Amino acid sequence: MAGSIVVRGAREHNLQSVDVEIPRDRLVVVTGLSGSGKSSLAFDTLYAEGQRRYVESLSAYARQFLEQMEKPDCDAIEGLSPAIAIEQKGTGRNPRSTVGTVTEIADYLRLLYARVGRPFCFVCGREIAAQTVQQVVDRLTALPSDTRLFLYAPVVRDRKGEHRRELDELRRGGFVRVRVDGTVRELTEDIPLGRTARHTIEVLVDRLVVRPGVDRRLADSLAVAFRHGSGTVLVEASEPGGVAPRALFFSERHACPVCGVSYPELSPRFFSFNSPHGACPACSGLGVQRRFDPGRVVAHPDQPLPAALASGALRALPDLEMTIQTLAGRYGFRLETPFANLPPPVQQVVLEGSGDEELEFVEARGTRRTTSRRPFEGILAQLERRQRDTRSLWLREELEGLVADRRCPTCEGTRLRREARFVRLGGKSIVEVSALPVGAAASFFQGLGFAPTEAEIARPILKEVHARLGFLVDVGLDYLSLDRGAATLSGGEGQRIRLATQIGSRLVGVLYILDEPS
Repeated sequence: MAGSIVVRGAREHNLQSVDVEIPRDRLVVVTGLSGSGKSSLAFDTLYAEGQRRYVESLSAYARQFLEQMEKPDCDAIEGLSPAIAIEQKGTGRNPRSTVGTVTEIADYLRLLYARVGRPFCFVCGREIAAQTVQQVVDRLTALPSDTRLFLYAPVVRDRKGEHRRELDELRRGGFVRVRVDGTVRELTEDIPLGRTARHTIEVLVDRLVVRPGVDRRLADSLAVAFRHGSGTVLVEASEPGGVAPRALFFSERHACPVCGVSYPELSPRFFSFNSPHGACPACSGLGVQRRFDPGRVVAHPDQPLPAALASGALRALPDLEMTIQTLAGRYGFRLETPFANLPPPVQQVVLEGSGDEELEFVEARGTRRTTSRRPFEGILAQLERRQRDTRSLWLREELEGLVADRRCPTCEGTRLRREARFVRLGGKSIVEVSALPVGAAASFFQGLGFAPTEAEIARPILKEVHARLGFLVDVGLDYLSLDRGAATLSGGEGQRIRLATQIGSRLVGVLYILDEPS
């Protein structure tokens, strides 16, 4: 029959020589009692044969990388298209998967922000833009007349080492003076630097006075400074009248001219929490940190220390009793006082440490006793070190019971590094857009406006974003946010997301087989 999928003699599983004609390009529902053969017909016969025929149409080389399904037990199937099955199952437990990554909308957002996003300084909030030599010249010549300018090119920034090679290269380059750790030195003299200390070296490129006709020399000197300073220049400007000199920072790349905060070149991986270039360094892009939970470590707060601690913590820290005596002597609490009755500052010291304050500890080594002064790192830090260093599997498992996930305090659960969170588009960062419900996100992108050049770049990217957000809205998922974890979705939500993703691929003539669609 034209325009139909014809199945003859289907005997897969509990099907008994079933003959059926299914109209093409229609929504067809296969329904029946449990065990009546619905899945055997839809998945084990139609999907299996459609997938098998498609794979067999490929080359032998390509087939070796694909799973090949068994030929279903039936006499004939005619009019069958390549088949895609969307089953009723979870979207996986990967903690890095979100609605945005599953639907690939996150990929397009990363590309969009990398191409037309505007970075802002995370210290002062000013917009950051790359500057040309002419722009810097215009900025400096706009200063009051007779302003003295000192042009420095940063060669070494807060790095350990003696840096002899860098100093020798500056001498060979004909430079006369450098500023080392804030002190101007002559390059003709020997400049010894501590190998283990951090140093900053800035070469003095030129000294000028703002007056008419200085533009050309200033532009030439700035070009030299940018070249030796890896695209950055520090200008000290001393205005007439005894005003204290002020430092002006310029960059050919993305850098804040006031705070000196610099950005790397924006690329899609800069906005990916699955890439080391974009992930929060504290939580590696997970948004949570596994840390010892004070509520689990102090399992018996109505007891005094150390009995108030969980048994696993006591076994991990056998010398804890002498430490508690030291803390009691320093902070003036009685050893029999329950932990819950200790002043909150004392509880904080016990759990999180004394900070920079040094305490005097007595350590027993056989019959000998020695004293030492050092800060107390806190019980939680001691447990983390013990868990990391121990080779005992049972102790590691016992300590694991005292650990809990908590929102990363560095990225506040957003997963991204700080710089990525301060790149904005239409006034919103990629984190803020991802937190919007899908329906609100679609409206946000509809209302974006761009300059002509940016519009040309953004148009094909936004086309894909609009389409995928629209499909999510069409399948009833407008209430979800793109940063919603895939592991938290219900089976029906996960199935509708997969359906929207498949529809977004714009394949034509495909046989979609849905398992219990909701």
